[in-house]
Amino acid sequence: MDTPICDFVKKYAQSGDLRLHMPGHKGKSFLGCEALDITEIDGADVLYHAYGIIKQSEDNAASLFGTAKTIYSTEGSSLAIRGMLYLAMLHGKSIGRKPIIAAGRNAHKTFLTASALLDIEIAWIFPEKQENLLSCEITAKMLDKFLTEAEEKPVAVYITSPDYLGNVADITSLAEVCHNHDTLLLVDNAHGAYLHFLPESRHPIALGADMCCDSAHKTLPVLTGGAYLHISPTAPELFCDQAENAMSLFASTSPSYLIMQSLDAANRYISDGYRERLAVFAEKTTSLKERLTAHGYTLIGSEPLKLTISAKPYGYIGHELSELLLKNNIVCEFCDPDFVVMMLTPEIGNNALELIEKSLLVIAPKAPISDRMPQMANPLKKLTPREALFTQSKTLPIHECIGKVLASPTVSCPPAIPIVVCGEVIDEAAVRIFEYYRIETCNVIE
Repeated sequence: MDTPICDFVKKYAQSGDLRLHMPGHKGKSFLGCEALDITEIDGADVLYHAYGIIKQSEDNAASLFGTAKTIYSTEGSSLAIRGMLYLAMLHGKSIGRKPIIAAGRNAHKTFLTASALLDIEIAWIFPEKQENLLSCEITAKMLDKFLTEAEEKPVAVYITSPDYLGNVADITSLAEVCHNHDTLLLVDNAHGAYLHFLPESRHPIALGADMCCDSAHKTLPVLTGGAYLHISPTAPELFCDQAENAMSLFASTSPSYLIMQSLDAANRYISDGYRERLAVFAEKTTSLKERLTAHGYTLIGSEPLKLTISAKPYGYIGHELSELLLKNNIVCEFCDPDFVVMMLTPEIGNNALELIEKSLLVIAPKAPISDRMPQMANPLKKLTPREALFTQSKTLPIHECIGKVLASPTVSCPPAIPIVVCGEVIDEAAVRIFEYYRIETCNVIE
């Protein structure tokens, strides 16, 4: 597969032309990558108004993912999420429906802030049992009941799959329910760009979602910030027509050509034997998980390339287990009191899997730890997220926040999932959860 962006930039870098344009480094080496770091010069195309090399590269990506349209983001899935919500809002207006989106409670912070900016009303879908902050299991039966009982039909349903722990939703069933209710399905697939290239695709677009975002940089060999907005072949025509406008509304006018080159190069990487390499690696990862389970570890999630350990059944909190792995030069993606998350890709190599296994097997089990995240009832809503975000606020120690209304999302990043949503009242149960996740202050309305 060709790489039009990479080819253009490489040719320009070799030309020796005097650069009387941005960036200010003028192609001189400071970090080593500057020669390839350009701006929208003649022939370089314009991201979000693409007609040339960028469009060619995006078309290559669309053919790989089986989409009607794929648009690059150099600002992560956060930008693609904003674009998705804007398009959903436009669709709602076109069919005379209020901008209401039903969403799983474990939605990323960006979903919340984008909804506030667009004045979208959120109808939260809470899990039947909240065992941790990071997951929100939504079954087809739950969703059907929710949509049937909704006073006003939402424009779209928004779910996160895979979630941060590696739990994967039944997208096929959820899409069927949504479409039976004349509602769109939007998926935050930030952690699952590779899912399309498994022997049997598990990618949201292949399973019936109308739109999704992928953080290519999370699981593919792409620079940080590289992401995709994908539009299904069966989605409303408006989405393809307005997608670039939707992205440009929120995007920087200085997109990174280094990130675009890495997205472009990833197309060739994927088309050149990646499926086969992925299949072999996923099988080895499955075998590793089976051996760790047999040894006594409790693993969760069905995402093939995510290794998530529930630490407390093994006698440790997540932070302790992560620190023990760090002594063997293993840096985990995430840890909290309950979990350790490791993100695996074929690029780490087979020796890395052996190191992970050896490092975990030498850790002696201890008596299980029984405490869990404090439970919290559905919070009381006082203001809309938009009203709360645009109201004067102040930062207070968490214990002084009981009874006050949260002004802006208070999250740790990763995973950037709100405990209480802006506009909701902070109660004692919420404070206990903030403490559990080591959050010491909150921004509340004055």
